[in-house]
Amino acid sequence: METKHIKVKKGPFGRWMDRAVLFLFARLFALIIATIMGLKRKERMSHNNGIGAKGRLYVKPDPKLPPNDFFVEGREFPIRIRHAAATFYDDAMAALRSISIKLSDNTLESPFDMNLNTGKHSLFWNAASFMRLAAMRKQRYGVEYQYWYRYYPDGRSGAIGTLRRHLESYADQVYYSKTPTQWISTDGKKHLVKYRVVPFDDIPETGQVFGDDLIEPENQRILPGETRSRNYLKDEYYDRLKRGETIKYRLQAQVRPVNPDDDWFLVSNNMIDWPEEEFPWLQVAEFEITEPLSWDESNMIAFSLANLPPSLAIFPAKSIYDPHSLNYFRVKAEIARKARWLSYKLRGMPPKIPYDDYRNSSTILESHNKMKTGKFPTWEQHS
Repeated sequence: METKHIKVKKGPFGRWMDRAVLFLFARLFALIIATIMGLKRKERMSHNNGIGAKGRLYVKPDPKLPPNDFFVEGREFPIRIRHAAATFYDDAMAALRSISIKLSDNTLESPFDMNLNTGKHSLFWNAASFMRLAAMRKQRYGVEYQYWYRYYPDGRSGAIGTLRRHLESYADQVYYSKTPTQWISTDGKKHLVKYRVVPFDDIPETGQVFGDDLIEPENQRILPGETRSRNYLKDEYYDRLKRGETIKYRLQAQVRPVNPDDDWFLVSNNMIDWPEEEFPWLQVAEFEITEPLSWDESNMIAFSLANLPPSLAIFPAKSIYDPHSLNYFRVKAEIARKARWLSYKLRGMPPKIPYDDYRNSSTILESHNKMKTGKFPTWEQHS
């Protein structure tokens, strides 16, 4: 299986070549995303369909956690979050859901950012598999990744675990960071850490897929007779906050020591769980969300794994087959955020998602960019 090993070249020259390929692919990927998604389409790489909000985070670490110089008992931070779906502009479709957190009230600068998604596993496990996935997407009107799922069953099972359909709220989901980052304790010992965000109260997680969605996860289209709005999740979250409700979450961590005897690929692989009886989920902080952000403010927020303190930074990556190459790619994609903001400045902000019947729209904005025949109205005409 593709998830079982890292391809590593032998000798100093081979290792140099691995790093050179990683460097070049990361920058090429960032340039493509910046040009096509940022400048041309005014979009993020994914997760464009979302809502932002802000509030306050309170650090309350479990005593069992190795002490860390950032997550210190009693610290407080302003927090901005963004809930979103990937990769379609329709809340009623079967899709991965996410929460991104920023411990700051700024659009970019922050001492700590983290991106988390539904499902314990992912569709891909390193930069090489991610690039292959992107090449095999073949999206058309809500159907995608047919060939990827056919040839990579690990990716298919990971995708099924991330999909949610007809969830009741973004606030009742469990979100995972998946690829581990560093946790350096105050005594200098290195650990791997995975984060998750859970509802503050013990409530059921809604929206897990079943039936046809398990058989054909590539078909993410809305169901026949769908009555939910393409904005129903964003509206539910926005309305709760506008009514004065406080939405509360817990930030938890699963920490394991860096052990030279461990298989580095297996312990770093986002497709492989750590046994919870040995590495339990422990509370790091609590946070409460009290105020929604506007559509424009939500679009302006940028989250980056470069915004991490040294004691919680990403691990270095050795090659495109290293699991940590995923976080390396994310950090090196900063140019894409700059391109998106430049496009906003030159061409205006993206239009709001309309309340219309042109459903199953992907991040390509089919009803706006593809359907220029006059038969399909553009989003601006529906704003």
